[in-house]
Amino acid sequence: MKREDKQLRWGIMGCAGIAIGAVMPAIQQSTTGVITGVASRNLEKSRQVADQFGAPKAFGSYEEMLADADIDALYIPLPNHLHKEWAIRAMQAGKHVLCEKPIALNAPEAKEMADAADEAGVQLAEAFMYRHHPRWERIREIIASGEIGELRVIRGAFTFNNAEDLTNIRLRPEWGGGSIYDVGCYPISAARYILGQEPEAVTVQAKFSLKHGGVDMMAAGLIEFPGEVALTFDCGMWAENRELLEIVGTEGVIDLPRAFTAGMEKAAYGVTVRGERREEIPEAMNPYVAELDDFAAAVFGERPQRFTPQDAVKGMTVLEACLTSAREKRRVSLQA
Repeated sequence: MKREDKQLRWGIMGCAGIAIGAVMPAIQQSTTGVITGVASRNLEKSRQVADQFGAPKAFGSYEEMLADADIDALYIPLPNHLHKEWAIRAMQAGKHVLCEKPIALNAPEAKEMADAADEAGVQLAEAFMYRHHPRWERIREIIASGEIGELRVIRGAFTFNNAEDLTNIRLRPEWGGGSIYDVGCYPISAARYILGQEPEAVTVQAKFSLKHGGVDMMAAGLIEFPGEVALTFDCGMWAENRELLEIVGTEGVIDLPRAFTAGMEKAAYGVTVRGERREEIPEAMNPYVAELDDFAAAVFGERPQRFTPQDAVKGMTVLEACLTSAREKRRVSLQA
């Protein structure tokens, strides 16, 4: 698909909070896309959201939107257990798909989705928006320069507290609920991106709460990477709000106090080298807009995707291993 001054015509599958609060405003801010339609099982709701964002079309079913020739790409923020079905159906209908994280419930599902994208000749991407913020390329430059020495450990945390919201979809294990899927995926994804490698083994301890559907409400783990470098992380939906990443080398440390959700503001991070700390303030950038523009560039054939469906399959392999380790209380090897 060539650009020829066209914009990518987006369809929004469902009226989730992340769509209304972040992604749809980002499409409006981008120069590469336009919201053409909104679909939900409730036509009144989809009309309301479509009107809110000036979208010309509202659909009372997902099937109707898939059949519409005016939709080029779909954003899918549905509950995790519905990602595979609707992404594959969309791709088989010739639509490009940006799917919320985690892309699926396990690695085999993610591979099915990646294979479907190849077969249909369309783009598929997992919506980890944070990776598209320009500060991450700068951080990788600092590490590659040797300024903080040899990497020794990465430490990450992402927690919040919704334990009283017993109707939340994150508490449905059959829907892909739990803290590892919801927020633990962020420090794990970041470590894989920073190191440019896949883990060798994982060991995770978790608090599975019967009061909360039996999902992992809290988890802490060790992710072993090649070269004797490790990620230590904790994540949870039953703790005080915390969000951080620390990259520790032999000569220095990079610390990100707002590691995963910073956008236009609060994206600064610290670099400490032999006791001297400086703060770097990156250019203001909405990471959702950057993500959408990168996706559109791939659709228009201007450049390859920065993060491929195969990367998402590898990420799901790690998340799946983390849950296995937590449930079976053992170290899980990821070596072939």
